[in-house]
Amino acid sequence: MGKVELNIGIDPELLEQAARLGVAVSGLSESQLRLHLQKVDPAGAEARADRWAKENAEAIKAYNDRIEKDGCFGEEWRTW
Repeated sequence: MGKVELNIGIDPELLEQAARLGVAVSGLSESQLRLHLQKVDPAGAEARADRWAKENAEAIKAYNDRIEKDGCFGEEWRTW
């Protein structure tokens, strides 16, 4: 039985980084590609993580403020 072709969506920034580094992406999922690129180009992965943190800083702060004010969900049932 032959293989079936499947189209998946992958972050274009990851594809660009893979192409720049000469990494073949066929047969890799986005998570596998992300892990591979972290090993091959840790500086690129760190830069992407820093950008993500900056882009989401407002939401992260709002979440942390809510947790500080209201506590974690289910905290009243926690036994530890």
